[in-house]
Amino acid sequence: MKPNILLLMVDQMRGDCLSVLDHPVVDTPNLDQLARNGVLFQQAYTATPSCVPARASVLTGMSQTGTGRVGYQDKVPWNYEHTLAGEFTKAGYHTQAIGKMHVYPARNLLGFHHVVLHDGYLHYNRFKHHNLEIESYNYSGDDYLPWLKQQAGAQADLNDLGLDCNASTVARPWHLPESMHPTNWVVTQSIDFLRRRDPSKPFFLKMSFVRPHPPFDPPQAFFDMYKDLDLPDSPIGDWAETEDPGKQGYNPVTSKGIVPKNRLKRAQAAYYALITHIDYQIGRFLMAMEEHGVLNNTVILFCSDHGELLGDHHLFRKSLAYEGSAKVPFILSDPGNLLKLQNNQKVDRVVELRDIMPTLLDAAKVEIPDSVEGRSVLPLCREQQPEVEWREYIHGEHTLGESSHHYLTNGKEKYIWYSQTGEEQLFQLEQDPQELVNLSAKAECADRLHFWREQLIKELEGREEGFTDGKKLVVGRKTKACLAHISSEKKPSV
Repeated sequence: MKPNILLLMVDQMRGDCLSVLDHPVVDTPNLDQLARNGVLFQQAYTATPSCVPARASVLTGMSQTGTGRVGYQDKVPWNYEHTLAGEFTKAGYHTQAIGKMHVYPARNLLGFHHVVLHDGYLHYNRFKHHNLEIESYNYSGDDYLPWLKQQAGAQADLNDLGLDCNASTVARPWHLPESMHPTNWVVTQSIDFLRRRDPSKPFFLKMSFVRPHPPFDPPQAFFDMYKDLDLPDSPIGDWAETEDPGKQGYNPVTSKGIVPKNRLKRAQAAYYALITHIDYQIGRFLMAMEEHGVLNNTVILFCSDHGELLGDHHLFRKSLAYEGSAKVPFILSDPGNLLKLQNNQKVDRVVELRDIMPTLLDAAKVEIPDSVEGRSVLPLCREQQPEVEWREYIHGEHTLGESSHHYLTNGKEKYIWYSQTGEEQLFQLEQDPQELVNLSAKAECADRLHFWREQLIKELEGREEGFTDGKKLVVGRKTKACLAHISSEKKPSV
């Protein structure tokens, strides 16, 4: 029988928040063990650092231009011919998704046999004045909330703690029994899938946690692990804004600003605590897999859709191209040594989320559709990986108003171009992993700046926005979150 495939996804987890990478405080024992039983990719990026476009690349294997999603926009239909789950379903796998999907319509199976859904707090589902076309306001896209109301009472809701779903600067511990936390719920539902799955088929299970995305609400035991620690200060680059005259940092859902120190430290502690909580729950599921006799016949891939800036350079949330936002954890684990990988190794080749679909299909020896633009990372996981021909860099981007940008990186250098202002940034990541020094104005770096600018011109040739005329980058072109080939598709009727 083919191997089982387990895709473990988290939401908004930074790529550096692993103890196996020597983070100064974060403890992730179970993820460390997954890395020891496989390969840890140290230069993994999301090309579009927000939920919807990043997940589109995971589930289709396409670049952001292939999916048509170059920024964040809800309520755009997901009509893709080939999807990760769909290919596994066609290959005879029992396919199941549990947790976050963030697709549209919300109950779109996207090739899975079944979806048990919790997308977190989605504004377009929750805001009554945005849902006039829906017969009744019942948040019908979610499976966790009705369960929570059954467990904790009919008045229980997602915002009981008073924390906004995008609040990266405030935190408080979870107020109900830990078993009712959405992280535990995903694992409980996944363990139940092991009980009721078709044992005559291999399975593809996507477990997708809505944390450590805000709200920062870890169970008390995990918050206690971090709240009194001497947490590292956030890096502040020489290019960062150091004044906050409008006190934007006092807004709990700010994307930038100077946050009161104690408030920020509590938020950082809670964020790290959510990661450790997820880690322990992953450990719980790995034990259940052992009990069901499937652990050693399962290939596991762990990743996040994007990171969290968490105060780096006085910035918060995601969408920007800096390491805290764009760099993600990416672990391919093989507990049973099914793939004959060179285990317990770290790989420095630059990979991205579109590589997940071809990697998992390759691991299962399932044909990879021609629509897939990513590449299987399996050749990088074997002894001769230095000889493998691989991409030189990745191109990322995100529409974000005045902060709309494109970036290129090979994991050693990073070039960022802000399309609305023309600002450029250049970082030497090997010597400056925290992006403290912008080298774009340094005379000695003029050649490297020119090199990356020319590469970006090549990447953007032919783009409908007109970002380049083929010779230079054009500043101020109107941006859009979805390209014409996806935004023009007819929306499904409600």
